[in-house]
Formats: sequence, structure tokens, C-alpha cells
Amino acid sequence: MAAHPRRPPLLSLCLLLVFAVAANALHFYLDTNEKRCFVEELPTDTLVEGHYRALEWSETEQKYVENPNLGILVEVDELETGHNVVKTRGPSDGRFTFTSHDSGDHSICLSSNYGTSWFTSTHIKLYLDIVIGNTKPDVEHDRSHVSELSQKLRDLNMKLEDVRREQQYQREREAAFRDLSEETNARAVWYTLAQIGVLLATCAWQLRHLRRFFEERKMH
Repeated sequence: MAAHPRRPPLLSLCLLLVFAVAANALHFYLDTNEKRCFVEELPTDTLVEGHYRALEWSETEQKYVENPNLGILVEVDELETGHNVVKTRGPSDGRFTFTSHDSGDHSICLSSNYGTSWFTSTHIKLYLDIVIGNTKPDVEHDRSHVSELSQKLRDLNMKLEDVRREQQYQREREAAFRDLSEETNARAVWYTLAQIGVLLATCAWQLRHLRRFFEERKMH
């Protein structure tokens, strides 16, 4: 029987970890001073990098073109706490980076405008690329210190750390849900015991009242 060739372990590990860092690329349309928001659920201490590129509709050329006067405002907020993580204004082609301090949903909002002018109206096509996870270290800085194999191993370790944080986040959510379920069950038990206690007290009072009633009837 012919033996099937075995896949190298390092290649298998690379294929397994290729999805450790999530990347979201999209484009959308908006008008001047219009805000568009997206919600991302992030674990604690997760690095997020975003790259955007805005094009303005040109009536003369009948297509979307670059405009150096077009500015992009980026705002990132933690939805649960309301804490503002990022608020920065950049050019039509720029980047933003932030690290999540707490786990949960984060709102990423982008808006376009021309400085403080609220009377300029135009249509914008905005490309957005968001990468969630640790970024690679500076290759130029480390090139003289580590070999190519060491660099690959470092990348794998970083991706493994991302996986570990994601698993820890899921375990925290499961523990919080379990605690909530146990608390709800405990309240239901105490509510049932209270109902039984009220019922027993009511029965005892009725029996006592009936006993007095019959005793008074006998005396008469």
C-alpha cells in the first residue's frame, strides 16, 4: 500500500493560525458631515489597526477622485462604559491604532467634513480596512538581530497569544453567564420558600380562627 505524504508540522500550524488575526475590509458611501459607525466585540488588551481612504465624487470627471482638503474624523468608544478611546482627525488617506482596555463591544465611527464648514455637500466613497490582533514587529529594526526562522516563530507566538486571549475572554463570558444563572435560580428558590411560608402562616391563622369560632359556639 502506497504511503501518503505527510504534511510538515510547521505548515499545518501556520494554516491553523492564519485566522488568528481578523481582518475586515469594506467600502461604503456617505455625505459630508454624515457619521457611519460599526461595532466590534473585542477581548481585553487587543490591538486594532485601521486604514481608511476617502474619495470624493467629481461632477466634472464623473468619478470618485482624491481631494487633499477632505478630512476624516475617527472616533472609537467603549459602548458599555462610554469611555472614548480614540478621537482623531486625519487626511483623506490615513491610519488609526488603538488597544482595547476592557472586553466588550467597541463602536468605531468615521465621518467626513471640510474643517468646520457645514454648508458643503458632497458624496464620499470611503474604503476601510480593519485588522484585529497584534501587529508584526518592526522587521527593519530586528533584521540585524534575529534570523528569518526566529522571526516566524515570534509571529506564531504572537498569534498564539491572540488565541489565548480570545479563549480567556470566552471563559470569562461563560463564567459570568453561569453566575447569573445560579443567582437567578437561588432567587427562585427563596421566592418559592417565601410563598410556602406565607401559605403555612395563612393556614395556621385560619385554623386558629376556626377553633375560636367553634369554641365560642359551644359556650353559647
